[in-house]
Amino acid sequence: MKIKHTSRRDFIKKAGATVGGFMIVPRFVLGGAGYIAPSDQIRIATVGAGGKGYSDTWRAAGLKEAKGTPTERIVALCDVDFKSAERSFNLFPDAKRYKDYRKMLAEMDDEIDAVIVSTPDHMHASVGMDAISRGKHVYIQKPLAHDVYEARMLTEAAQKYNVTTQMGNQGSSSDDIRRICEWIDAGIIGEITQVHAWTNRPVWEQAMYRPTEEVAIPDDLDWNLWLGNAPERPYHPTYHPFGWRGWWDFGTGALGDMACHIIDPAVRALKLNYPTHVQAFAPFKVRNWNRVNSFESPPLATIVHYDFGARGEMGPVRLSWYDGGMMPPRPAELADNEPMGNWDGGVIFEGTEGKIMCDCYAANPRLLPSSKMNNFQEPKPSLTRVKEENHQQNWIAAIRGEEEASSTFDYAGPLSEIVLMGNLAIRSLYAQEEREDNGNKYMAYTGTGIRLAWDGENMKITNYDQANQFVKRDYRSGFELKM
Repeated sequence: MKIKHTSRRDFIKKAGATVGGFMIVPRFVLGGAGYIAPSDQIRIATVGAGGKGYSDTWRAAGLKEAKGTPTERIVALCDVDFKSAERSFNLFPDAKRYKDYRKMLAEMDDEIDAVIVSTPDHMHASVGMDAISRGKHVYIQKPLAHDVYEARMLTEAAQKYNVTTQMGNQGSSSDDIRRICEWIDAGIIGEITQVHAWTNRPVWEQAMYRPTEEVAIPDDLDWNLWLGNAPERPYHPTYHPFGWRGWWDFGTGALGDMACHIIDPAVRALKLNYPTHVQAFAPFKVRNWNRVNSFESPPLATIVHYDFGARGEMGPVRLSWYDGGMMPPRPAELADNEPMGNWDGGVIFEGTEGKIMCDCYAANPRLLPSSKMNNFQEPKPSLTRVKEENHQQNWIAAIRGEEEASSTFDYAGPLSEIVLMGNLAIRSLYAQEEREDNGNKYMAYTGTGIRLAWDGENMKITNYDQANQFVKRDYRSGFELKM
């Protein structure tokens, strides 16, 4: 598809001083600190304007706590459920309203500069690719996509169309993640050999049978558009508005929901790319035999081990993931009353000369034992900090050329691939042994998965072909992925 650029859009990028490869007008010339002339505001559309899309939109618009005068223009809001999007509609009453993102992008192609995608996981790539192929800058919630293939395609499309991108893992814009990188670069805890990462998720139901009862579709919901590229399913409230994360058709489980936040400092600091091997476990004590099913829903809890080879001067490292109440061994350096991470999760880096622990989103990094922080002299900052640590505004500033985006698809794509590769191992727990019960055949939940060998460049498992079915999905007609 041919990219259309208006003269106004070109002006945003070309007028004024050169920063980060773009030309911009200094804001003081336009009318004071923080002032953006109306003709130079970024024109934003949001797809998935309810739920997380609400906060993504007002933050990108330049509001504080959904209050104040926006610095950017919200020109369109799209959601398949108008009731869910009501807060966004009320906050931006002048924005055009749509249920079908395809119609919105086609009708408003020349009126939109940038698109926020805050839909359920299964629609991230379809919406994002349509926007990117039209030359729109995109902000897509984590994980970047539903499966490995989609993450790769979005990464390549962003490069092809030269758009400004950001994934919604907001810890990437924090000072703390940069501090962790600087500590590890300085060798504060020596060579890292093991990383543990964990979350309190899921906080939704998982390991379920597919519902069979008939439920009427709510009046405000276009169920066909909600399904989008996913297989045909009757409407049920277990899917929408919240429970979709617990179904493989639509979500990516606890790993997909939180790992892009939690393992971000490890991937960034240790320069991780494709793992060589991944293995998943679903501990026996949480196996509910009344909920055994075939590929439908993630297990109640998992442990996933990723093995990475040497990277330059860095040696091999194992990254271990825990969810559903599973936790890594408690470090001996922690005091009895000292928590591991925070409520949402955390990370422990084990090095040859010590340990670092942080909370979810890379927050509050500290050496272990924490008494080491009393006289700790941090290395001199070497990484540029994000102004105000605002992830959405960092994306807006990057569109203008004022900053580098913290989680561009060049970085977020491979990060998402690592996360989604773990789901190949988890889903393979159900793909190893066929059983029969009263004439009904199903794939048994084995609990201990095969150690999968991963050819990252070619997106292929080389030692267990059955798991390759999860690398790339098929799509319903009308929602195909087209670069």
